[in-house]
Amino acid sequence: MTRYEQLAAQIRQQIEDNIWQPGDRLPSLRDTVKQSRLSLMTVLQSYQLLESQGWITARPQSGYYVAHRNTRFGQVTASKGLHMSETVEISTSIFNVLQACKDPDIIPFGSAFPDPSLFIQPKLSSALASTARHFAPQSSVINLPPGNEKLRRNIAQRYALQGIHVSPDDIVITAGAMESLSFSLQAVTEPGDWVVIESPAFYGSLQAIERLRLKAIAIKTDPVTGICLDELEKVVEHYDIKACWLMSHCQNPLGGTMPDENKIRLVDILIRNQITLIEDDVYGELYNGQKAPMPIKGFDKSNSVLHCASFSKCLAPGFRVGWVAAGKHATKIQQLQMMSTVSASMPTQQAIADYLSQGGYDTHLRRLRLLLEQRRYRMLQAIQMHLPNDVKVNIPAGGYFLWLEFEPEFDANKLYHFALERGVSIAPGSMFSTSAQFNHAFRLNSSFQWNSRTEKGMEIIGEGCRKLRNK
Repeated sequence: MTRYEQLAAQIRQQIEDNIWQPGDRLPSLRDTVKQSRLSLMTVLQSYQLLESQGWITARPQSGYYVAHRNTRFGQVTASKGLHMSETVEISTSIFNVLQACKDPDIIPFGSAFPDPSLFIQPKLSSALASTARHFAPQSSVINLPPGNEKLRRNIAQRYALQGIHVSPDDIVITAGAMESLSFSLQAVTEPGDWVVIESPAFYGSLQAIERLRLKAIAIKTDPVTGICLDELEKVVEHYDIKACWLMSHCQNPLGGTMPDENKIRLVDILIRNQITLIEDDVYGELYNGQKAPMPIKGFDKSNSVLHCASFSKCLAPGFRVGWVAAGKHATKIQQLQMMSTVSASMPTQQAIADYLSQGGYDTHLRRLRLLLEQRRYRMLQAIQMHLPNDVKVNIPAGGYFLWLEFEPEFDANKLYHFALERGVSIAPGSMFSTSAQFNHAFRLNSSFQWNSRTEKGMEIIGEGCRKLRNK
């Protein structure tokens, strides 16, 4: 982190701790130079960075002031109670929403994928080109499951930097995170078993449960702190739960990140009841702030957590390279992979391994986090400008999803069709549950560059919200 980024992070933390409150005038550039012992240019860069992120505003001839950060948004609430599903059938509706996002003429606020323009990486492209030129025929055998050895070592080293011991032999490279998650679930369950999921849940978990003919128990999930552990403890007393699938960081769709004390308690509950945790951590690198959150895997002393992640959301969306730190389940997952897709793409595995070995990945991630935070704030400004005042918005500390709610009589499915007819996609709340309790909510993707086209998209969503509320 550069000096100006460090100073900006320090001032931002002061604002979050209410040392400086909205409307307060910050110390002048000259005063900050004296206090910090940094150059005027460094301090100016820090203030400009904070301004671009929406933390402060500049007033001509007056100085810099703490901005009012969308304080009018109502608080999103957690879901209510449990929802039991003996059968899960949701794939058709999800397929229809995702298909709409493929159309280049559609503004893809409903997409689950980040803006592709964020990942223009000449070094990565060069690594792939070099791999293609020098790819040896025997590599097609060497890189069969568990996958490219160099890449598995690189991933194990990144775990080690967080203080987590994962052997390269425990890592299985997969064709994206969805494959690692599905294989993990299949490795620890049989058809008819009960699986705990979040409510609302990532639709991929619902699709996997449907495909594997499992039964789901959806537990209410707080938009800030994650799954309700009190409810989880009650459930495990009465049901023979085989697995728990949840997102630890920047949860899709709510955006929340579990605090460490919740992660520790969760691991204790699951170990005591011999339940396998499948940790979906595809957004773990997209946190805000200076310190990466610790995966739940980092609190696991029994080696029973299957930690799944990928490079698709933070480096190379089109490469479809993910992994699972599978521990004692590694051999089983390799067997499942050999009977299914055989392996992840071998050239892309090698290209990512070469890229990581060159250095620069963390520099890319810092830039990516900054851009996502700036774009999220810009979308929040547009929501404040174009949507009705009673909209509730969960503002996460990372990722690129915003969860919006109106009162329960609001129908987000109707909003979805209204917007789609006018060239805008959203992700209605019905995508994230087998019940109807989130039909009044929807998710927006805030990762896209802001311009007149995306501004128009928010105007259309606002128009649809007002029409539906006035009926």
